[in-house]
Amino acid sequence: MPAARRTDAVLLLVALVWGSSYLSAQTATAVLPVLVVLFARYALSALACLGLVAADRKSGGWTRDEIRVGIPLGVTQAAVLVVETYGVAHTSAANAGLIISLTIVLTPLLDRTGHRGGLPPAFYAAAGVCLLAVGLLMSGNGFHAPRLGDLLMLAAALIRAAHVALVGRLTAHRAIRPMRLTTVQTLVGTALFLVPASGDLPALAHIGTAGWAQLLYLALFCSVFAFLAQTWAVQRTSASRASLLLGTEPIWAAAVGIGLAGDHFTPLTGLGAALLVAGTYWGQAIERAHRATDFTNPEHSDTTHPNTTDANGTYSKTTEEDPACPTTTPPTATPPTATTTPTSV
Repeated sequence: MPAARRTDAVLLLVALVWGSSYLSAQTATAVLPVLVVLFARYALSALACLGLVAADRKSGGWTRDEIRVGIPLGVTQAAVLVVETYGVAHTSAANAGLIISLTIVLTPLLDRTGHRGGLPPAFYAAAGVCLLAVGLLMSGNGFHAPRLGDLLMLAAALIRAAHVALVGRLTAHRAIRPMRLTTVQTLVGTALFLVPASGDLPALAHIGTAGWAQLLYLALFCSVFAFLAQTWAVQRTSASRASLLLGTEPIWAAAVGIGLAGDHFTPLTGLGAALLVAGTYWGQAIERAHRATDFTNPEHSDTTHPNTTDANGTYSKTTEEDPACPTTTPPTATPPTATTTPTSV
């Protein structure tokens, strides 16, 4: 297989793995309390990350910036995960994967790092299409009060967008190693969920092989493997191509939900899914072009270095964010020479 096709295949595999994470989380929460699932996922990811850090003896210990930045980002990442996982437990895997992709259009509204001035009117039109799409997805078999799970996924998309904006602010102008930051965040998440989940931890002994397989898949494949695979792949292709391939994540989420979980789309929800994918891609393209214009305009460009954008919309100058939670949001923009960086577990 040619090198370019192999790289594309790896990026598509990452998108598929992240897209399948919603069904895995839904399956896991069917046999375990949500907080236990979150604790186990974080703890397993942290152990894997610590093992990788220990194996890398040449890079030295943690820096103060990595710890100072990792702690608050670990808290906000945990907030995203708890709302998202409760949401997945109360809606379909397909809806969860599609609604969370709203992060793409919400993030630029909260984070102006890398571009100055207002966003183009067309961007707000794309955001409006996305909101209409979410309304159709929530409608189910007809217009009615939104389901709890859909509302939680909508809240998760908003919290994730705020988290992404915070990542951009805290990591700017700091030399932070991605794996070290990821490890700090997973340790913080493990500590945060330990006490709330402690009363139900004995349930882990009764979930059987299938239950542990789901937890290991979420922690090792959707988190650690996807992080490493994405890092490897984006170094061998353009940011725009990586963004396009990783942006198929919500499509995979819908496909997995329909094919494996038996989710069904009515004409209304099918239209909503199509509009949401189209709207997020449209908004992403508009924001990317706007950011690239600022970058090439001496009067508006950042004189230090433009932010890069990761597969989940995370902006960073010298770092990548935690892969502890796969998100559905592809990069919103990258300058021509920027590298795409991963964020989530």
